[in-house]
Amino acid sequence: MNFLLGVTRVKELSIVLVTIAAAIYFSASGTGFNSVGNYETIAHELAPWAIIAAGQVMLLICGEIDLSAGFVYALTPFVMMLFFVNGAPLLLAVVGAVLVATLIGVANGLIRTMLNLPSFITTLGMAFFLQGMTLVISDAHPVAAPTDHWVVTVFGGGQWSEFLWVIGIVAIMQIILSATRFGVSTQATGGNPIGAAEAGIKINRVKVINFALTSTFAGLGGILQGMRVESIDPTNGGFNAMFFAVAAAVIGGTALLGGSGTVIGAFLGALLLAMVKIGFNVVGVSAISFNVLLGIAILVAMALNASLILIRTRLGARRLA
Repeated sequence: MNFLLGVTRVKELSIVLVTIAAAIYFSASGTGFNSVGNYETIAHELAPWAIIAAGQVMLLICGEIDLSAGFVYALTPFVMMLFFVNGAPLLLAVVGAVLVATLIGVANGLIRTMLNLPSFITTLGMAFFLQGMTLVISDAHPVAAPTDHWVVTVFGGGQWSEFLWVIGIVAIMQIILSATRFGVSTQATGGNPIGAAEAGIKINRVKVINFALTSTFAGLGGILQGMRVESIDPTNGGFNAMFFAVAAAVIGGTALLGGSGTVIGAFLGALLLAMVKIGFNVVGVSAISFNVLLGIAILVAMALNASLILIRTRLGARRLA
């Protein structure tokens, strides 16, 4: 019983089971799913969702959400190009653009906490504002990204560099969430905000920092993607990227009402989404069906999470009895 109780306490268990089942299904299809080229395609597909989700998880855990992250993702590469074409070295242009993304997150957080507006409304308004700014700056046209520079290789242009950024961000954020005071404060802010405030946690500061982190990762993700495909498109990202990131977090076990979740779980959720999307293409299933399966995957993952919680509760009650 102790072993079963320990197993059910693994927060990512349900998503691991679903991911393994999906991998077995596509591997058995005999269509070349297990190839280095296909693995690379999956890694590129999941990267933007996982990077944005690394920040969204922190926000969701503390009881907030950022609907503008996908538009920060779209805007930041154009800000980088503005700096670059006006004479800034490419590295400084990248750093400056990411800092602009961070400031957008800070603005979201301050509006949310100082004006006490729901984050849904705050970031929805910011999303439309950023969408308009992206179209104005780009003149609604894609532009070529820089090439043939070591900065490009590091920031997404290398074969696996974008995915390495994903691994690094996920690892660092998981450590911050599970092994630092800030991580504990984030969980307390979402799980019991009144108790957290009474315990001396500055919950507004925690929220502002997590809004800033989400926008920072979204902006960095946009730059990485633009460098990889050698093109920056104003229609990239948007609500589509944001919702996939949130879906990855939810599938990975993050509670929408706040208080619990893991960054690793969100990464596994992004991996499952990418695996299903690419797997359908490999076996010849129409891409139109992807959203249908996405909905099913979310429901199955949530059902498994609920079942595991129920099993864990019953096993814990039996142990105490």
